[in-house]
Amino acid sequence: MGLRAPESYDLDRRDAEPTNRRSVDDESDASDIDELDPLHDSKRAYTDDASQPLRSGFNASEKDASSTRRPLNWLDTQRRKGGWRRWCIPTRFCCLLVLIFITTLLLLLSAGGFWVYKAGAPSDGESEPWYPSPRGGTVEVWQKSYRRAAALVEQMTLVEKVNVTTGTGWSMDMCVGNTGAVERLGFPSLCLQDGPLGLRFVDNATAFPAGITVGATWNKELMYERGRAHGFEARRKGVNVLLGPAMGPFGRLPAGGRNWEGFGSDPVLQGIAAARTIQGIQSSGVIATAKHYVANEQEHFRQSWEWGTPNAISSNIDDRTMHEIYAWPFAESVRAGVGNVMCSYNQVNNSYACQNSKLLNGILKDELGFQGFIQSDWLAQRSGVAAALAGLDMTMPGDGLKWQDGKSLWGSELTKAVLNGSVPMERLNDMVLRVVAAWYQLGQDDTGRWPNATSGGGPNFSSWTDDEVGQLHPGSPGSKETGVVNRYVPVRWTDEDGDHDELARRIAREGIVLVKNEGGILPLPRNATGLTNRGHDGKLRVGIFGEDAFPNPKGPNACADRGCNEGTLAMGWGSGAVELPYLVSPADALHANFDSQTVEVTEWQTNEVKHVDGTAAAQDLCIVFVNSDAGEGFISWGGIKGDRNDLFPQKGGDELVQNVAANCGGRNANGPVSDTIVVLHTVGPTILEKWIDLPGVKGVLIAHLPGQESGNALADIIFGDFSPSGKLPYTIAKAEADYGPDSGILKLPNGIVPQQNFTEGLYVDYRYFDKHNVTPRYEFGYGLSYTQFHLSSLFVHHGMAVVGSESALDAHHGLEPAPRLQGVKPPKLDPTIPDPKAALWPQGFKKLTKYIYPYIDSVSDIEEGGHYKYPKGYEHWHAPSPAGGGEGGNPDLYQEVVTVQASLANTGTAAGDCVVQMYISYPPNVTDASNNTIDMPVKVLRDWEKIFVDTPEKGTRQQVKMGLTRKDLSYWDVGRQNWIMPEGDFTVHLGFSSRDLPVSTSFANQLTIGGGKGSKGDHEVGSKDGHQAGG
Repeated sequence: MGLRAPESYDLDRRDAEPTNRRSVDDESDASDIDELDPLHDSKRAYTDDASQPLRSGFNASEKDASSTRRPLNWLDTQRRKGGWRRWCIPTRFCCLLVLIFITTLLLLLSAGGFWVYKAGAPSDGESEPWYPSPRGGTVEVWQKSYRRAAALVEQMTLVEKVNVTTGTGWSMDMCVGNTGAVERLGFPSLCLQDGPLGLRFVDNATAFPAGITVGATWNKELMYERGRAHGFEARRKGVNVLLGPAMGPFGRLPAGGRNWEGFGSDPVLQGIAAARTIQGIQSSGVIATAKHYVANEQEHFRQSWEWGTPNAISSNIDDRTMHEIYAWPFAESVRAGVGNVMCSYNQVNNSYACQNSKLLNGILKDELGFQGFIQSDWLAQRSGVAAALAGLDMTMPGDGLKWQDGKSLWGSELTKAVLNGSVPMERLNDMVLRVVAAWYQLGQDDTGRWPNATSGGGPNFSSWTDDEVGQLHPGSPGSKETGVVNRYVPVRWTDEDGDHDELARRIAREGIVLVKNEGGILPLPRNATGLTNRGHDGKLRVGIFGEDAFPNPKGPNACADRGCNEGTLAMGWGSGAVELPYLVSPADALHANFDSQTVEVTEWQTNEVKHVDGTAAAQDLCIVFVNSDAGEGFISWGGIKGDRNDLFPQKGGDELVQNVAANCGGRNANGPVSDTIVVLHTVGPTILEKWIDLPGVKGVLIAHLPGQESGNALADIIFGDFSPSGKLPYTIAKAEADYGPDSGILKLPNGIVPQQNFTEGLYVDYRYFDKHNVTPRYEFGYGLSYTQFHLSSLFVHHGMAVVGSESALDAHHGLEPAPRLQGVKPPKLDPTIPDPKAALWPQGFKKLTKYIYPYIDSVSDIEEGGHYKYPKGYEHWHAPSPAGGGEGGNPDLYQEVVTVQASLANTGTAAGDCVVQMYISYPPNVTDASNNTIDMPVKVLRDWEKIFVDTPEKGTRQQVKMGLTRKDLSYWDVGRQNWIMPEGDFTVHLGFSSRDLPVSTSFANQLTIGGGKGSKGDHEVGSKDGHQAGG
C-alpha cells in the first residue's frame, strides 16, 4: 500500500479519512525531524520517555568506538579519478539528478516499496472499535470522591476544564509533567514526576533497587514498603503523581531494554508486585501510575521517527493472550485502586495505544472498571479528537507531535473541538472528573498535607537545575522570570518515616539470588578462618576482579540518566533511572568487611585480561564481577541502542571470568588451585554457559540492580549475616534460542509500520520452556539458600460453593462468573456547549512562548457542526463486558474458592526465609462451547508466600496458607468474552521453583447449577513431601 502520513493511522480503523482541518488535529505533520529537539539551554537536559533529539536508530553513538565517524579518505581518491562524480557539483545537471532521485524515492515510498520490504500495514486496523468512553464514578469506593469532583468541575469554565487535561509543555514548569491549574477554584497544577525506582531529577532522594530486583525478593511486604517510602518522598517533594510502577514491558523479549523497570516475566508476579507497590505509594497520598499500557516490549521502533520510521511498531496480540498475560498486571493494579494509567508509545493491533478504543474504553475503563485517569506517555499521543474519543484523559507533556513545539494536540485545539462539536462535552466532563476525582481520592485536597502554592506548597525542586535559584519557566524562550526553585527538603532520613537507606539495603539484599554454591564456598568468613592460604605471612589473599566491582571514577551520576556502563552497575538507563545520592561499591564494602589483619585484598579494576592470569595465580580466593546493562531507547551506549544486542555479560565479562577462574591460585594437574566466586549485576536474563561449569567457578550470585546500597547488601550475603532468599523472576536459558523463535528484538523494520506478531501467545518464559520441554540453566523461581527447607502435609480445602446459573454453565463447558453488577450511577454534568466568546484570550494576558494554553484567538476559529470524520464503529455503542462490574473486573472473579495449606520446616543449620510458590495445572482436554480444544500451559504461577523459618533446634515449623480465586482457575474464552472456570481435575503444586515442586495434589472442580451445595470438601496429601536443597 502507499505511504501515508502518520495521522492516517490515528484511528482504530484505518479507512477513516484524515481529520478535518477544524478538528484538533491541525498541524499534525510529524515528518520534520529537525524540530524534534528538546530544550538545549537547560542546565540538566531532560530525557524522559519521548526524550532528547529523536535520533534515528541507525545513527552512531558518540561512545560507540566501532561506529565513530572517520574521514572519508577513499572519497579523495575517487575525486582524483574523476569520472561521473565530477559532474556532481552545484549545477543544473546535478540538481536535476537530485530531483530525479527524490522523485523516485517518493514514488517508491508511496508504493510501499522502501519500508515495506516484507510486510505493509493493514489497510484497516485490527483493533475492535469500542465506543463511547465509559464514565467514571461507577464504583462505590470512589463515589464520594466523584461527588466532590462533580461539585468542583461543574463550576469550571470550558478553558479551565481543558487546562486540567493538558500539560503546560516540556520544561515549562518545575516537574517533568505539569498540568494547568484552576486557581480560581483552588485546584492546583499537578506535578508528575518519574519514576519507578526513585524520584528523577530530585535532590537527595533515595535510589531504591530497580523493579527487577524487587521482583527477585518475592517479598510482598518489601514491595509495599518500598512503595510507601517512595510515595512519602514524593509527597514531601510536592509530587502529585508518581510515574510508577512499571509492569510493561512484561519481559516477553529477554533482551528488552526496559524489562528491568518491571518485576519479572510472569503476570501474577508482575501483578502482585505492582499492586503492593501501588498500595504503598497511595498510602502516602500520592497518585501512582500503572505503566506502560500495553505491550511496549522493545525499544527499537517504539516511537514514531525515533528510529527513522514514520510509525511506531505494532504489537499484534490475540485476545486471550492480552487478557491472561499483558493486561493481567494492569487488572491487579486497577483492583488495588490505582489513580493513573499511562498508555504506551507503540501500536497494538495497528492502532496507537493512546488512541486504541478497545484498550482504553473497552478493556481498561469498562471491563476492568478503572476509575482514575489515563495519561499519555511523553509524546505518545498521536491525534487529538481520536485520542479523546478513545478514552485518553490527559496529554503529557502537552506538546504536539514534535518535541517541545508548543503546538498541542489538545490545549486550544481541544477547546475548538468541543466548541465545534467534534468532541462531546460529556467526554470532556468525564476527562476532567476523572483527574479531579483521583485528586480527591488520594486526599490531596488536605491542605495540611498538601499546602497550596501560596502557602509554600507545590514542587519544592526543579527538574532543570540543581541551583537554589533558577528560571521558573526554563522551556519558554525569552522567559526571564526566576525564583527559589530548589529548597533541598530532606526525605531519606526523617523522624516521620525513618531510614530509607536501610530499607533500600534490605531490598537489595533480598533481591540477590544465589544460583551456585558448590562445596558451600559461601558464606565467607571475614578473616582467614576455614580458608586455605598459601602466603608465608599467614594472610589470606583475596582478589577482586572486574570493573563492575568499583565505582565510576567520574562519579556515580557522571552519565546523564545513567546512560553508560562504567563502574559498578546499580540501575539501567533512561527515564526510569534516578540520581544516586551515593553509591556503595562492592569493592568498598568488601574492603570494609574483610579483616585487614588476616586478609590481604588485591584489586584488578578493569575487564582487561592481559596479564590477569598472573594476578589471579597469586590469590587464595578470587571474586569476579561482571554485568549486563540496557535501558531506554533514546540513549545509546557501546553499540547498545536501548535493547541489548545479546544476552551475554558485557565488556568482555565472559573472558574475564574464564581467565581468572582458570588461573586462580595457580594451576596443578587438577586445574586451578583456588576457588572463584562470580557476582553478576544485570538487567535481566544473562547467559552464563561460557563459564558456569568451569571447575574453578564454585559460587555465583546474581545481584540484579541494587541501587545506592549495592556493596553493603552484597556484603550482608557474602559474609553470611543473612541467608540468601532471592528467587529468579525470569528463566536463565542455556542459549538465547531456547527462549523461542519469537523472543528476539526486531532490529530492522519489516514494514511501513513495523509489525511484531506475538505468535507465541501464552508461552512466555517458563511457560515456553515447559511446553517445549526445554531444559534451562536456572528456571523461573530458582534460588539457593544457606539452609534447607522441607514441605509436607499439603491440604486443599474447597472454601465455598462454585455456583452458577444453568445458562452460565453452557453445556458443561465451564462456568462463567456471576452476572455483572449494575454499579453506582456516575455523576452527570451539564453537556451544553458554552459560548465560544468565553474561550477567548483574557484581555491583557501575558503569554509565555511555547507554553500550552487552552484559549482560542478568535470566535471565527470555530465552525459549528464540525465535519469530523468519526472512527468506524463510533456510531455503534458497545455493550458493557460481562467480565466487568468492579475495579479489576467482575468482583465474583476474586472470590476465593480453594484454600491450600502445607507445613514448612527448616532442616538446615541456619535461619532463613523460604519462598513457597504455588502453581496450578488445568484439567486435561478442556473444550469451549464449540467443542474446540483449549490449549493450556503445563502449569502457571498463582501465588507465593515468603516465610521466615528458624533453625531446627528451636523447634519451629511454619504453616503455609494460600488461596485460589475463581479467576486463578479460569481462562479467557474469546467467544464468550468472559472468564470461564472449566470443569475437571485441577492440580495444585507447591515448591521452591517452577521445576522444583515436590508436593502436589489434584482436586475436582465439580460445577453446580443453581443454588446447590457446590464442590465443598477437603483433600489431603500425606505422602508427597519434598525438600529444597540449600547451598
